[in-house]
Amino acid sequence: MEYAPTRPRALRRALVAGSAMACAAAGLIATSPAHAAAPALTVQYKTGTAAQADEAEPWLTVHNNTGSAVALDRVTLRYYFTADTTGSYTFACAWAQAGCGNVRGSVVKMPTPTATADHYLEITFTGGSIPAGGSSGDLQLRLFRTDWQRVDQANDYSFDAADTSYTTSQHVTASLDGDQVWGTNPDGSTSGGGGGTTPPPDNPPPSGTALFDDFHYTGPGDPALAGHGWSVRTGSGGPGIQNTWSADAVSFPSDSTALGGKVMLLRATTDGTAAGTQQAEVDTTQRKFQEGTYAARVYFNDAPTSGQDGDHVNETFYTITPDNSLYSELDNEYLPNGGWGGPGPTLYTTSWYSADAMDRQTHNVVSSLQGWHTLQMTVTGGTVTYYVDGQEYFSTTGKYYPREPMTIDFNEWFIDLPFTGSRTWDEKVNWVYYNATGSLTPSQVDAAVNGYESAGTHFTDTVPDA
Repeated sequence: MEYAPTRPRALRRALVAGSAMACAAAGLIATSPAHAAAPALTVQYKTGTAAQADEAEPWLTVHNNTGSAVALDRVTLRYYFTADTTGSYTFACAWAQAGCGNVRGSVVKMPTPTATADHYLEITFTGGSIPAGGSSGDLQLRLFRTDWQRVDQANDYSFDAADTSYTTSQHVTASLDGDQVWGTNPDGSTSGGGGGTTPPPDNPPPSGTALFDDFHYTGPGDPALAGHGWSVRTGSGGPGIQNTWSADAVSFPSDSTALGGKVMLLRATTDGTAAGTQQAEVDTTQRKFQEGTYAARVYFNDAPTSGQDGDHVNETFYTITPDNSLYSELDNEYLPNGGWGGPGPTLYTTSWYSADAMDRQTHNVVSSLQGWHTLQMTVTGGTVTYYVDGQEYFSTTGKYYPREPMTIDFNEWFIDLPFTGSRTWDEKVNWVYYNATGSLTPSQVDAAVNGYESAGTHFTDTVPDA
Protein backbone atom coordinates (compact mmCIF):
# COMPACT_ATOMS: atom_id res chain seq x y z
CA MET A 1 0.00 0.00 0.00
CA GLU A 2 1.41 3.33 -1.02
CA TYR A 3 0.82 6.30 1.25
CA ALA A 4 0.41 9.91 0.25
CA PRO A 5 2.85 12.41 1.78
CA THR A 6 1.91 13.12 5.35
CA ARG A 7 2.16 16.87 5.10
CA PRO A 8 2.55 19.46 2.29
CA ARG A 9 6.09 20.71 1.94
CA ALA A 10 6.85 24.45 1.97
CA LEU A 11 7.57 25.91 -1.41
CA ARG A 12 10.15 28.62 -1.99
CA ARG A 13 10.40 30.74 -5.11
CA ALA A 14 12.44 33.72 -6.21
CA LEU A 15 11.34 36.18 -8.83
CA VAL A 16 14.08 37.86 -10.82
CA ALA A 17 13.43 40.73 -13.18
CA GLY A 18 13.47 39.75 -16.82
CA SER A 19 15.80 42.44 -18.19
CA ALA A 20 18.97 44.19 -17.20
CA MET A 21 17.29 47.59 -17.55
CA ALA A 22 14.48 46.48 -15.20
CA CYS A 23 17.05 45.21 -12.73
CA ALA A 24 18.98 48.42 -12.97
CA ALA A 25 15.84 50.49 -12.58
CA ALA A 26 14.11 48.47 -9.91
CA GLY A 27 16.84 46.28 -8.49
CA LEU A 28 16.52 42.55 -7.89
CA ILE A 29 13.09 41.77 -6.42
CA ALA A 30 12.63 38.49 -4.49
CA THR A 31 9.45 37.19 -2.93
CA SER A 32 9.16 36.09 0.69
CA PRO A 33 8.90 32.35 1.26
CA ALA A 34 5.32 31.19 0.54
CA HIS A 35 3.99 28.25 2.62
CA ALA A 36 0.93 26.18 1.77
CA ALA A 37 -1.86 26.93 4.20
CA ALA A 38 -1.99 24.42 7.06
CA PRO A 39 -5.14 22.29 7.12
CA ALA A 40 -7.62 23.11 9.85
CA LEU A 41 -7.28 19.58 11.25
CA THR A 42 -4.73 16.78 11.00
CA VAL A 43 -5.12 13.20 12.17
CA GLN A 44 -2.53 10.97 13.79
CA TYR A 45 -2.99 7.20 13.91
CA LYS A 46 -1.50 4.11 15.46
CA THR A 47 -2.62 0.49 15.59
CA GLY A 48 -3.11 -1.53 18.74
CA THR A 49 -3.02 -4.87 16.90
CA ALA A 50 -1.09 -6.68 14.18
CA ALA A 51 -2.54 -7.24 10.72
CA GLN A 52 -4.10 -10.55 11.75
CA ALA A 53 -5.87 -10.14 15.07
CA ASP A 54 -9.06 -10.73 17.02
CA GLU A 55 -10.16 -7.16 16.21
CA ALA A 56 -8.97 -3.91 14.69
CA GLU A 57 -7.85 -1.30 17.22
CA PRO A 58 -7.26 2.05 15.49
CA TRP A 59 -6.15 4.75 17.93
CA LEU A 60 -6.54 8.33 16.71
CA THR A 61 -5.80 11.88 17.79
CA VAL A 62 -7.12 14.96 16.02
CA HIS A 63 -5.00 18.12 16.01
CA ASN A 64 -6.55 21.58 15.70
CA ASN A 65 -4.29 23.82 13.62
CA THR A 66 -6.51 26.89 13.85
CA GLY A 67 -6.38 29.79 16.26
CA SER A 68 -9.74 28.97 17.85
CA ALA A 69 -11.18 26.03 19.75
CA VAL A 70 -13.07 23.51 17.60
CA ALA A 71 -16.17 21.80 18.98
CA LEU A 72 -15.95 18.07 18.32
CA ASP A 73 -19.57 17.92 17.20
CA ARG A 74 -18.34 19.71 14.05
CA VAL A 75 -15.82 16.93 13.31
CA THR A 76 -16.30 13.69 11.32
CA LEU A 77 -13.59 11.03 10.94
CA ARG A 78 -13.50 8.10 8.55
CA TYR A 79 -11.37 4.97 8.90
CA TYR A 80 -11.44 2.80 5.74
CA PHE A 81 -11.15 -0.99 5.58
CA THR A 82 -12.07 -4.08 3.57
CA ALA A 83 -14.58 -6.44 5.13
CA ASP A 84 -13.46 -10.05 5.61
CA THR A 85 -17.03 -11.35 5.76
CA THR A 86 -20.46 -10.75 4.29
CA GLY A 87 -21.65 -10.41 7.88
CA SER A 88 -21.54 -7.22 9.89
CA TYR A 89 -18.97 -5.40 12.00
CA THR A 90 -19.41 -3.74 15.38
CA PHE A 91 -17.78 -0.59 16.71
CA ALA A 92 -16.92 0.15 20.32
CA CYS A 93 -15.13 2.98 22.07
CA ALA A 94 -12.55 1.57 24.49
CA TRP A 95 -11.44 4.94 25.87
CA ALA A 96 -11.52 8.57 24.80
CA GLN A 97 -10.23 11.72 26.44
CA ALA A 98 -13.44 13.40 25.29
CA GLY A 99 -15.42 10.58 26.93
CA CYS A 100 -16.79 7.50 25.17
CA GLY A 101 -20.27 8.79 25.93
CA ASN A 102 -19.56 11.58 23.44
CA VAL A 103 -18.33 9.24 20.69
CA ARG A 104 -20.62 7.75 18.04
CA GLY A 105 -19.59 5.20 15.44
CA SER A 106 -21.28 3.75 12.35
CA VAL A 107 -19.98 1.07 9.99
CA VAL A 108 -20.97 2.02 6.44
CA LYS A 109 -20.72 0.08 3.19
CA MET A 110 -19.16 2.19 0.45
CA PRO A 111 -21.31 2.59 -2.68
CA THR A 112 -18.16 2.47 -4.83
CA PRO A 113 -15.54 0.18 -3.29
CA THR A 114 -11.84 0.20 -4.13
CA ALA A 115 -9.17 -2.50 -3.92
CA THR A 116 -8.30 -1.47 -0.36
CA ALA A 117 -11.66 -0.31 1.03
CA ASP A 118 -15.30 -1.35 0.77
CA HIS A 119 -16.44 -0.06 4.18
CA TYR A 120 -15.58 2.73 6.54
CA LEU A 121 -16.01 3.39 10.22
CA GLU A 122 -17.42 6.89 10.59
CA ILE A 123 -16.83 8.61 13.92
CA THR A 124 -18.84 11.62 15.08
CA PHE A 125 -19.13 13.34 18.44
CA THR A 126 -21.86 14.79 20.62
CA GLY A 127 -19.61 16.78 22.95
CA GLY A 128 -16.09 17.89 23.75
CA SER A 129 -13.75 20.30 22.01
CA ILE A 130 -10.17 20.67 20.80
CA PRO A 131 -8.34 23.78 22.04
CA ALA A 132 -6.68 26.15 19.58
CA GLY A 133 -3.41 24.56 18.48
CA GLY A 134 -4.17 21.53 20.65
CA SER A 135 -5.15 17.88 20.41
CA SER A 136 -8.29 15.87 21.05
CA GLY A 137 -6.25 13.39 23.06
CA ASP A 138 -6.52 9.64 22.62
CA LEU A 139 -9.48 8.15 20.82
CA GLN A 140 -9.11 4.38 21.32
CA LEU A 141 -11.46 2.50 19.02
CA ARG A 142 -12.39 -1.15 18.52
CA LEU A 143 -13.78 -2.66 15.32
CA PHE A 144 -14.63 -6.34 15.19
CA ARG A 145 -16.67 -8.94 13.34
CA THR A 146 -19.98 -9.84 14.94
CA ASP A 147 -19.23 -13.53 14.36
CA TRP A 148 -16.08 -13.00 16.47
CA GLN A 149 -13.75 -14.46 13.85
CA ARG A 150 -10.33 -12.91 13.36
CA VAL A 151 -9.77 -9.93 11.09
CA ASP A 152 -7.16 -9.54 8.36
CA GLN A 153 -6.17 -5.89 8.06
CA ALA A 154 -3.27 -6.33 5.62
CA ASN A 155 -5.21 -4.83 2.71
CA ASP A 156 -7.15 -2.21 4.71
CA TYR A 157 -6.65 1.31 3.38
CA SER A 158 -6.36 3.04 6.75
CA PHE A 159 -4.33 0.31 8.49
CA ASP A 160 -0.54 0.39 8.73
CA ALA A 161 1.20 -2.31 10.76
CA ALA A 162 4.30 -0.11 11.07
CA ASP A 163 2.42 2.61 12.93
CA THR A 164 2.68 1.34 16.49
CA SER A 165 3.25 4.88 17.75
CA TYR A 166 1.30 7.93 16.66
CA THR A 167 2.06 8.91 13.06
CA THR A 168 0.40 11.54 10.91
CA SER A 169 -1.85 9.65 8.47
CA GLN A 170 -3.48 10.86 5.27
CA HIS A 171 -5.46 7.61 5.15
CA VAL A 172 -7.81 8.60 7.97
CA THR A 173 -9.89 11.53 6.78
CA ALA A 174 -11.29 14.42 8.80
CA SER A 175 -14.13 16.78 7.92
CA LEU A 176 -15.16 20.01 9.60
CA ASP A 177 -18.78 21.13 9.25
CA GLY A 178 -19.19 18.62 6.43
CA ASP A 179 -16.19 19.76 4.38
CA GLN A 180 -13.21 17.41 4.13
CA VAL A 181 -10.16 19.27 5.44
CA TRP A 182 -7.71 16.40 5.89
CA GLY A 183 -6.70 13.17 4.20
CA THR A 184 -7.01 11.36 0.92
CA ASN A 185 -9.91 9.03 0.20
CA PRO A 186 -9.28 5.49 -1.11
CA ASP A 187 -10.17 6.60 -4.65
CA GLY A 188 -7.54 9.35 -4.51
CA SER A 189 -9.98 12.22 -4.06
CA THR A 190 -9.68 14.76 -1.25
CA SER A 191 -13.33 15.80 -0.84
CA GLY A 192 -16.61 14.22 0.15
CA GLY A 193 -15.21 12.57 3.25
CA GLY A 194 -18.01 13.32 5.65
CA GLY A 195 -21.07 15.29 6.56
CA GLY A 196 -24.48 15.35 5.03
CA THR A 197 -24.09 12.68 2.35
CA THR A 198 -23.22 9.64 4.47
CA PRO A 199 -25.03 6.52 3.23
CA PRO A 200 -27.07 4.69 5.85
CA PRO A 201 -25.33 1.98 7.90
CA ASP A 202 -25.37 -1.58 6.52
CA ASN A 203 -28.06 -2.64 8.98
CA PRO A 204 -30.05 0.27 10.45
CA PRO A 205 -30.95 -0.40 14.10
CA PRO A 206 -34.54 -1.63 14.44
CA SER A 207 -37.07 0.46 16.28
CA GLY A 208 -39.81 -0.71 18.60
CA THR A 209 -40.40 -1.83 22.15
CA ALA A 210 -37.14 -3.26 23.49
CA LEU A 211 -34.95 -4.22 26.44
CA PHE A 212 -31.17 -3.85 26.38
CA ASP A 213 -28.67 -4.26 29.22
CA ASP A 214 -24.88 -4.61 29.17
CA PHE A 215 -24.65 -5.09 32.94
CA HIS A 216 -22.86 -1.99 34.18
CA TYR A 217 -23.48 -2.71 37.86
CA THR A 218 -21.27 -2.68 40.94
CA GLY A 219 -22.53 -5.94 42.41
CA PRO A 220 -25.59 -8.05 43.20
CA GLY A 221 -26.68 -5.48 45.80
CA ASP A 222 -26.50 -2.50 43.43
CA PRO A 223 -29.89 -0.71 43.70
CA ALA A 224 -29.77 -0.09 39.94
CA LEU A 225 -29.83 -3.84 39.28
CA ALA A 226 -33.15 -4.27 41.07
CA GLY A 227 -34.34 -0.94 39.71
CA HIS A 228 -33.77 -2.24 36.19
CA GLY A 229 -35.93 -5.28 36.85
CA TRP A 230 -33.38 -7.96 37.72
CA SER A 231 -33.39 -10.37 40.65
CA VAL A 232 -30.43 -12.41 41.94
CA ARG A 233 -31.71 -15.76 43.10
CA THR A 234 -31.07 -16.76 46.70
CA GLY A 235 -34.05 -19.02 47.30
CA SER A 236 -34.45 -22.75 47.65
CA GLY A 237 -35.12 -25.44 45.10
CA GLY A 238 -33.49 -26.67 41.92
CA PRO A 239 -32.41 -27.32 39.31
CA GLY A 240 -29.11 -28.92 40.13
CA ILE A 241 -27.95 -29.10 43.72
CA GLN A 242 -30.97 -28.12 45.79
CA ASN A 243 -31.01 -24.93 47.90
CA THR A 244 -27.55 -23.67 46.87
CA TRP A 245 -28.40 -20.40 45.08
CA SER A 246 -26.29 -17.51 46.37
CA ALA A 247 -25.88 -13.80 45.63
CA ASP A 248 -22.17 -14.31 46.27
CA ALA A 249 -22.06 -16.29 43.02
CA VAL A 250 -22.93 -13.21 40.90
CA SER A 251 -20.60 -10.28 40.15
CA PHE A 252 -20.06 -7.62 37.48
CA PRO A 253 -16.33 -7.29 36.74
CA SER A 254 -14.61 -5.32 34.01
CA ASP A 255 -13.62 -7.36 30.96
CA SER A 256 -11.57 -6.01 28.07
CA THR A 257 -13.07 -8.61 25.69
CA ALA A 258 -16.61 -7.40 26.32
CA LEU A 259 -18.48 -4.82 24.31
CA GLY A 260 -18.85 -1.91 26.72
CA GLY A 261 -16.13 -3.30 28.99
CA LYS A 262 -18.26 -5.09 31.64
CA VAL A 263 -19.82 -8.52 32.10
CA MET A 264 -22.21 -10.32 34.38
CA LEU A 265 -20.22 -13.22 35.86
CA LEU A 266 -22.13 -16.30 37.01
CA ARG A 267 -19.92 -18.56 39.14
CA ALA A 268 -20.72 -22.08 40.28
CA THR A 269 -18.41 -23.49 42.96
CA THR A 270 -18.30 -26.73 44.90
CA ASP A 271 -16.10 -28.92 47.03
CA GLY A 272 -18.05 -31.96 45.95
CA THR A 273 -20.64 -31.73 48.71
CA ALA A 274 -24.07 -30.09 48.71
CA ALA A 275 -23.12 -28.02 51.76
CA GLY A 276 -20.04 -26.72 49.96
CA THR A 277 -21.83 -25.77 46.72
CA GLN A 278 -22.96 -22.40 45.37
CA GLN A 279 -24.92 -21.91 42.14
CA ALA A 280 -25.76 -18.66 40.32
CA GLU A 281 -28.96 -17.36 38.73
CA VAL A 282 -30.23 -13.94 37.59
CA ASP A 283 -33.79 -13.41 36.32
CA THR A 284 -36.04 -10.58 35.24
CA THR A 285 -38.63 -9.81 37.88
CA GLN A 286 -41.36 -9.21 35.30
CA ARG A 287 -42.96 -11.92 33.16
CA LYS A 288 -43.55 -9.70 30.14
CA PHE A 289 -41.63 -11.31 27.26
CA GLN A 290 -43.40 -13.50 24.75
CA GLU A 291 -43.32 -12.93 21.00
CA GLY A 292 -40.34 -11.12 19.53
CA THR A 293 -36.57 -11.56 19.32
CA TYR A 294 -34.27 -12.53 22.19
CA ALA A 295 -30.48 -12.40 22.05
CA ALA A 296 -27.51 -12.52 24.41
CA ARG A 297 -23.74 -12.58 24.04
CA VAL A 298 -22.46 -15.33 26.32
CA TYR A 299 -18.99 -16.70 27.13
CA PHE A 300 -19.00 -20.47 27.60
CA ASN A 301 -16.18 -22.37 29.30
CA ASP A 302 -15.13 -25.93 28.47
CA ALA A 303 -13.00 -26.25 31.60
CA PRO A 304 -13.22 -24.99 35.17
CA THR A 305 -11.58 -21.72 36.14
CA SER A 306 -9.91 -23.68 38.94
CA GLY A 307 -9.90 -27.24 40.17
CA GLN A 308 -10.43 -30.62 38.55
CA ASP A 309 -12.34 -30.91 35.26
CA GLY A 310 -15.16 -33.39 34.69
CA ASP A 311 -18.27 -31.84 36.24
CA HIS A 312 -21.64 -32.06 34.53
CA VAL A 313 -22.20 -28.32 34.66
CA ASN A 314 -24.89 -26.34 32.83
CA GLU A 315 -24.26 -22.82 31.43
CA THR A 316 -27.51 -21.23 30.26
CA PHE A 317 -29.62 -18.48 28.67
CA TYR A 318 -33.36 -19.19 28.72
CA THR A 319 -36.93 -17.94 29.14
CA ILE A 320 -39.54 -19.53 31.40
CA THR A 321 -42.92 -19.29 33.13
CA PRO A 322 -44.15 -20.90 36.35
CA ASP A 323 -45.15 -24.55 36.05
CA ASN A 324 -48.83 -24.11 35.24
CA SER A 325 -51.36 -25.06 32.55
CA LEU A 326 -49.78 -22.58 30.10
CA TYR A 327 -46.20 -23.49 30.98
CA SER A 328 -43.68 -22.22 28.43
CA GLU A 329 -39.88 -22.47 28.34
CA LEU A 330 -37.18 -21.88 25.72
CA ASP A 331 -33.67 -23.09 26.61
CA ASN A 332 -30.09 -22.62 25.51
CA GLU A 333 -28.08 -24.97 27.74
CA TYR A 334 -24.36 -25.58 27.22
CA LEU A 335 -22.92 -28.72 28.82
CA PRO A 336 -19.12 -28.71 28.36
CA ASN A 337 -18.77 -32.22 29.78
CA GLY A 338 -22.16 -33.51 28.73
CA GLY A 339 -24.83 -34.72 31.11
CA TRP A 340 -28.18 -36.49 31.33
CA GLY A 341 -26.49 -39.50 29.75
CA GLY A 342 -25.19 -37.62 26.72
CA PRO A 343 -21.65 -36.60 25.70
CA GLY A 344 -20.22 -33.10 25.57
CA PRO A 345 -19.35 -30.44 24.84
CA THR A 346 -22.79 -29.67 23.45
CA LEU A 347 -25.46 -26.99 23.28
CA TYR A 348 -29.03 -28.13 23.89
CA THR A 349 -31.79 -25.91 22.49
CA THR A 350 -35.21 -26.95 23.79
CA SER A 351 -38.81 -25.74 23.42
CA TRP A 352 -41.06 -27.03 26.22
CA TYR A 353 -44.78 -27.79 26.41
CA SER A 354 -44.92 -29.61 29.76
CA ALA A 355 -42.19 -29.99 32.36
CA ASP A 356 -44.15 -32.55 34.36
CA ALA A 357 -44.67 -34.78 31.32
CA MET A 358 -41.19 -34.01 29.93
CA ASP A 359 -42.97 -33.00 26.71
CA ARG A 360 -40.53 -30.94 24.67
CA GLN A 361 -38.63 -30.75 21.39
CA THR A 362 -34.86 -30.55 21.67
CA HIS A 363 -31.77 -30.47 19.48
CA ASN A 364 -28.06 -30.60 20.20
CA VAL A 365 -24.76 -30.87 18.33
CA VAL A 366 -21.65 -32.25 20.04
CA SER A 367 -19.15 -29.47 19.39
CA SER A 368 -17.13 -27.04 21.50
CA LEU A 369 -18.44 -23.50 21.95
CA GLN A 370 -15.58 -22.34 24.16
CA GLY A 371 -15.51 -18.53 24.17
CA TRP A 372 -17.88 -15.74 23.18
CA HIS A 373 -21.03 -16.55 21.20
CA THR A 374 -24.23 -14.72 20.32
CA LEU A 375 -27.34 -16.78 21.05
CA GLN A 376 -30.62 -15.68 19.50
CA MET A 377 -34.23 -16.87 19.57
CA THR A 378 -37.04 -15.52 17.41
CA VAL A 379 -40.61 -16.19 18.52
CA THR A 380 -43.13 -15.18 15.87
CA GLY A 381 -45.88 -16.61 13.69
CA GLY A 382 -46.06 -19.89 15.58
CA THR A 383 -42.37 -20.72 15.06
CA VAL A 384 -39.44 -20.56 17.46
CA THR A 385 -36.05 -20.37 15.74
CA TYR A 386 -32.73 -20.69 17.56
CA TYR A 387 -29.52 -19.15 16.20
CA VAL A 388 -25.85 -19.42 17.19
CA ASP A 389 -23.56 -16.68 15.88
CA GLY A 390 -26.07 -15.75 13.19
CA GLN A 391 -26.55 -19.31 11.89
CA GLU A 392 -29.87 -21.13 12.29
CA TYR A 393 -29.46 -23.99 14.78
CA PHE A 394 -32.98 -25.38 15.39
CA SER A 395 -36.66 -24.49 15.07
CA THR A 396 -39.91 -25.71 16.59
CA THR A 397 -43.61 -25.14 15.87
CA GLY A 398 -47.04 -26.25 17.02
CA LYS A 399 -47.80 -26.73 20.69
CA TYR A 400 -44.18 -25.96 21.63
CA TYR A 401 -44.77 -22.29 20.90
CA PRO A 402 -44.84 -20.11 24.07
CA ARG A 403 -48.39 -19.64 25.34
CA GLU A 404 -47.88 -16.84 27.86
CA PRO A 405 -45.32 -14.14 28.78
CA MET A 406 -42.04 -15.36 30.25
CA THR A 407 -39.06 -14.09 32.24
CA ILE A 408 -35.54 -13.81 30.80
CA ASP A 409 -33.01 -15.80 32.80
CA PHE A 410 -29.38 -16.87 33.10
CA ASN A 411 -27.90 -19.49 35.42
CA GLU A 412 -24.89 -21.71 36.04
CA TRP A 413 -25.45 -24.94 37.95
CA PHE A 414 -24.22 -28.48 38.61
CA ILE A 415 -26.33 -31.38 37.35
CA ASP A 416 -24.66 -33.62 39.92
CA LEU A 417 -21.51 -33.86 42.05
CA PRO A 418 -19.53 -36.83 40.70
CA PHE A 419 -16.37 -36.36 42.80
CA THR A 420 -14.91 -34.40 45.72
CA GLY A 421 -12.45 -31.52 45.64
CA SER A 422 -12.81 -27.78 45.12
CA ARG A 423 -13.52 -26.40 41.65
CA THR A 424 -15.02 -23.27 40.09
CA TRP A 425 -16.95 -22.83 36.84
CA ASP A 426 -17.66 -19.45 35.22
CA GLU A 427 -20.12 -18.20 32.63
CA LYS A 428 -20.00 -14.58 31.43
CA VAL A 429 -22.82 -12.54 29.89
CA ASN A 430 -21.86 -9.40 27.96
CA TRP A 431 -25.33 -8.12 27.04
CA VAL A 432 -28.94 -9.15 26.60
CA TYR A 433 -31.44 -7.77 24.08
CA TYR A 434 -35.16 -8.26 23.45
CA ASN A 435 -37.33 -6.62 20.80
CA ALA A 436 -41.08 -7.16 20.85
CA THR A 437 -41.75 -6.03 17.29
CA GLY A 438 -41.18 -9.42 15.67
CA SER A 439 -38.51 -11.57 14.09
CA LEU A 440 -35.24 -9.68 13.61
CA THR A 441 -32.33 -10.99 11.61
CA PRO A 442 -29.00 -11.54 13.39
CA SER A 443 -27.63 -8.52 11.51
CA GLN A 444 -30.48 -6.36 12.82
CA VAL A 445 -29.73 -7.52 16.36
CA ASP A 446 -26.08 -6.62 15.87
CA ALA A 447 -27.09 -3.19 14.56
CA ALA A 448 -29.36 -2.59 17.54
CA VAL A 449 -26.69 -3.55 20.07
CA ASN A 450 -24.08 -1.51 18.22
CA GLY A 451 -26.44 1.45 18.27
CA TYR A 452 -26.88 1.26 22.03
CA GLU A 453 -23.15 0.94 22.62
CA SER A 454 -22.30 3.76 20.23
CA ALA A 455 -24.76 5.99 22.06
CA GLY A 456 -23.29 5.05 25.44
CA THR A 457 -26.59 3.42 26.48
CA HIS A 458 -25.99 0.72 29.08
CA PHE A 459 -29.65 0.01 29.83
CA THR A 460 -33.05 0.69 28.35
CA ASP A 461 -36.41 -1.01 28.84
CA THR A 462 -39.51 0.18 27.01
CA VAL A 463 -41.36 -3.15 27.32
CA PRO A 464 -44.58 -2.51 29.29
CA ASP A 465 -44.75 -4.26 32.64
CA ALA A 466 -47.08 -7.21 32.88
